[in-house]
Order: sequence, then structure tokens, then C-alpha cells
Amino acid sequence: MELATTRFDRLPLWRRLDRRDWAYALLIAVAAGYAFSLYHHAMDGYEQAILAGSALGLVALGWFWPAWRWFFPLAGVLALLGIQLYQHDLARGQSAFWLKYALSSQSAIMWMCSLFFLATVIYWIGLARRSAQLARMGAGLTWAAAVMGLAGLFVRWYESYLIAPDVGHIPVSNLYEVFVLFTLITALMYLYYQAKFAAAQSGALVLPVISAAVGFILWYSFDRQAHGIQPLIPALQSWWMKIHVPANFVGYGAFSLAAMLGIGQLLAQKGWLKDRLPAAEVLDEMMYQAISVGFLFFTIATILGAMWAADAWGGYWSWDPKETWALIVWLNYAAWLHIRLVKGWRGAPLAWWAVIGLAVTSFAFLGVNMFLSGLHSYGGL
Repeated sequence: MELATTRFDRLPLWRRLDRRDWAYALLIAVAAGYAFSLYHHAMDGYEQAILAGSALGLVALGWFWPAWRWFFPLAGVLALLGIQLYQHDLARGQSAFWLKYALSSQSAIMWMCSLFFLATVIYWIGLARRSAQLARMGAGLTWAAAVMGLAGLFVRWYESYLIAPDVGHIPVSNLYEVFVLFTLITALMYLYYQAKFAAAQSGALVLPVISAAVGFILWYSFDRQAHGIQPLIPALQSWWMKIHVPANFVGYGAFSLAAMLGIGQLLAQKGWLKDRLPAAEVLDEMMYQAISVGFLFFTIATILGAMWAADAWGGYWSWDPKETWALIVWLNYAAWLHIRLVKGWRGAPLAWWAVIGLAVTSFAFLGVNMFLSGLHSYGGL
């Protein structure tokens, strides 16, 4: 299906930008400049390049997706408020009211988990009642959960430096942190596509996989006490982690989103939940676009991982189980895209393929860590 375009959409990017776009770009530039002025003495050239690239990426994302212009600053303001409340004392996380119940990293992430669960329930009630109002409420709750999740990750980053300067690190180093990142990325991708395709009912399909990840976060936190911040092991003490892991999880999030949309497409084609889900053609196009974006970022992450391996272990590829399964995931979705674009397949076969692809991706993400050993075994349960 092709989305209708307007004359405005066909204008060059620079002619589509308005004062809000430039104000947002100025905000990001000022924030990046302020961060550089504070921490440039502790940053090497690679980290300075990452800061500059991140600023440019955030500006581009805000120009591409207007909702990002309020989402990212709001999460940043909440994170800065939490950081200010700490007053350079980590112990205040258990004594200051707003930190203890809302803005410490663990509190914010627990709010995220609660809001995602609530959004899932609201979406399914809305689907059962064919209620557009409840679908909008589900989307609002999903946005709120994403804001709290991103703010929580920012505050956790600061908390790691409060423990000790040599402990501080970006919060993408263990299963607890990357599951939070996974829920955040999957939710944001869903929110973008549901707005683009006017398919709010698809939240009933996508939120269950996010809630499943939330269930893991809660179990991992309370049963394994995995929410505690630990020093990085030597293998992860690298600036490569700042770019490899987020790119990887854009891929994981997109593939998970596509699989849930594939389930919806199969249900729609069988006539189940008739008139409650978006049309099968809409779900098919959403699935295709999600896999395309996921494949792009997973390719970038795989290349970055090979470069990191060369830097850390002296070789680009060692057929480590994690590397081997990453290659399997990449080949799976490369074949999916080839079949769709070259052979013209649509419908149930590719939907089933996307669903099975989630099982392959899940094993590459978790199964390798649980059942196989290798150079990447530091991510085990």
C-alpha cells in the first residue's frame, strides 16, 4: 500500500522546516555544547565524535518525527530533575521523596513497567469494545511509559558515576539494562508506525511483547537483584559499546514489532477479530517497513561488532556462538527482504516467516547467553 503524499511532503527538507524545527535543533546544539564543556577533559576523540554524531542524529530524528521534539526534551528534563535532586549523594535515592518514589533510575523504570502493563490492558479493552478513545488512551500511556524509561536510563547513567568515576558507564551493559532499552525502542517504533498508518488498534498486538519483556525486567530485578549497578568487565570497557549495543537493539525491537504485526496479519486474513484490527494490507506494510529499518540497523551493528572484536581480540570474526547466530539472524531477514522485493511475495508466508524470525532472533539474543558459551558469555542469566 502506498501512503498519499502532499505537495508539502515533496518539498526539499530545508523548505519544510519551521521555527519549531530550528528551535529544537538549537536546543540540542546547546545541550551538546554544554555537555562538551563539562566533560571534554574526560573524553577521547572517539567519544567526542560520538557526542557530535548523537547530536546530529537527534536533530535529524526531531526533524523527521515531530513527536520526538517534545518526547526527548521531556525525558531530559525529568532526568535532569532527578540528577539535581541527588546533590552528588547517591544515598539520597533512598531518602529524598521524589527520588525514592519517582525519579531515581529504579523508580522511573518501575513506573515504566507499570505504565506498559496498564497500556496493554487498555489496548485490549479498547479492541474488545471497538473504542477509539481507549486506543488513544493506550497510546498516551505508552508514551508516558517511554518517557519514564528514557529518563530512568539517563538517571542510571549518572548514578553509575556517583558510585565511582571508574564505575560510570552508559546503561547498556547487562541484560537488565538492555531489556529496558528493548522495551523503549520497541515502544517508540510502534508509536511512530501507528501514527503514520493511523493504526492505533495495532497496540493490542505490539504491547504484549513489550509486557513480556517488562515481566522479565521485574523477575530479573526482584529475584536476581539484577538492577544493581556493577562495574564493567574489561571486555565492555570500550567506547564501541556506546554505538554497537543501541544499534543492535533497534534491530531487535524492529524484528519483534514485525513479528507481532505478522500475527495480527494472520488473524486478520483468517477473519478473526474482524473489524477490530487494522486491515491485513496495512499490517503487511507496517511489518515490511519495520523489518527494513531493523535490517539496516542490525547490519550497522554487525559491522560495528566486527570492528569492536578486531579492536578487543585482534580479529574481525571468530565464529563465536553469538557472532554465528547474529549472522543467522542477518541472513534470515536478508532473505525475507529479498523474497518480498524481488519475488513479490506478500501475505501469510512472509507473516509466518516474520513470526518464526522472532524465535530465531530471541535465541540469538537470549538463548546463546543461556545455553552456549563463548567470548560473549558475560551476558548470561
